[in-house]
Amino acid sequence: MERRDFLSGGIGAAGALAGLASVTAAAQNLPAVNWRLASSFPKSLDTIYGGAEQFARIVDAVTGGKFKVSIVDNASIAPAKTVFEAVQNANVECAHTAGYYFLSVNKALAFDTTLPFGLNQRQHNAWVYQGGGLELLRELFAQYNMVNFPMGNTGAQMGGWYNKEIRTLDDVKGLKIRIPGFGGEIWKRLGAEPMALPGGEIAGALKDKKIDAGEWVGPYDDDKLGLPAVARFYYYPAWWEPSAALSLYVNKAAYDGLPAAYKEAVNVASGWVNQWMMAAYDTRNPAAYKRMIGSGTRVQLFPNNFMIAAYRGAFAIYDAEAAGNPAFKKIYDPWKRFRSEINEWHKTAEAAMTNFLGNWRAEG
Repeated sequence: MERRDFLSGGIGAAGALAGLASVTAAAQNLPAVNWRLASSFPKSLDTIYGGAEQFARIVDAVTGGKFKVSIVDNASIAPAKTVFEAVQNANVECAHTAGYYFLSVNKALAFDTTLPFGLNQRQHNAWVYQGGGLELLRELFAQYNMVNFPMGNTGAQMGGWYNKEIRTLDDVKGLKIRIPGFGGEIWKRLGAEPMALPGGEIAGALKDKKIDAGEWVGPYDDDKLGLPAVARFYYYPAWWEPSAALSLYVNKAAYDGLPAAYKEAVNVASGWVNQWMMAAYDTRNPAAYKRMIGSGTRVQLFPNNFMIAAYRGAFAIYDAEAAGNPAFKKIYDPWKRFRSEINEWHKTAEAAMTNFLGNWRAEG
């Protein structure tokens, strides 16, 4: 990507490109740096995987090619390890991933991505950038030798693909569903059998009846994974993912070793991707959704009693975790206050306008 292409293609350029000229100028006199980046996402998904590609291209562009980031095959650098461990142990310099994949390390890491019935994409960005969230998360990640940068979001997701209808809570009993994080814990609490699978394995597991249901992101990515061909019912909303923030995790020693201009390049590039990805999904999902409906996919709303039971289960789990995990509680208490206040405001303005437009039918 040429620097002029980056400048002309950027969104939110005034904010994201602050200091760009000085970064580019300074890089001319700085040493070459080569980083490796591990992605948690399949290359076939050009939006979510594409975030890492965008990041690498922008870093290259703003440093005049002096700072290069190569996306590597996870197995080649961290066999039997997660990307989280790979960054923590400096097997790679950075990774593009989601914190809720690593709840076995610390459940507080979920706040970096999402919590069921939590914040939407705009609310999460507000909490991170202006509500104290990034400071709390940086303190958490420092315990694992990392510095985290927001780098993408899928927005509110769909609730996944099912081979049977969910009409009552009884229909959840024994349901084998692919779902990660706290969402999986809540489904289990309601009687389902959650399991973790990489995105690229969901369609095969549904086709072979190893699972009864599986969720990924939304229409554009789900179509690329072939999910409409192996399940009939498409449920919404994904109450476990009112948004799903992705992040760049950087090994702290690698980051500390960068010149100041290269640190700014990381900040600029990750911030740009954080905006680009949501815009890309909002542009690509509508057409994919329309195609699915046209091909016979049955889009259905989760029953209200199921939603209520899931909501109650979610906050019971959070309260229990906060009682026994100081790291979780330190983030949970201010996060919960922020959530309450912003929801009160958004239901007055944002939700009211969105609901009117969504339900609008022209008179006459």
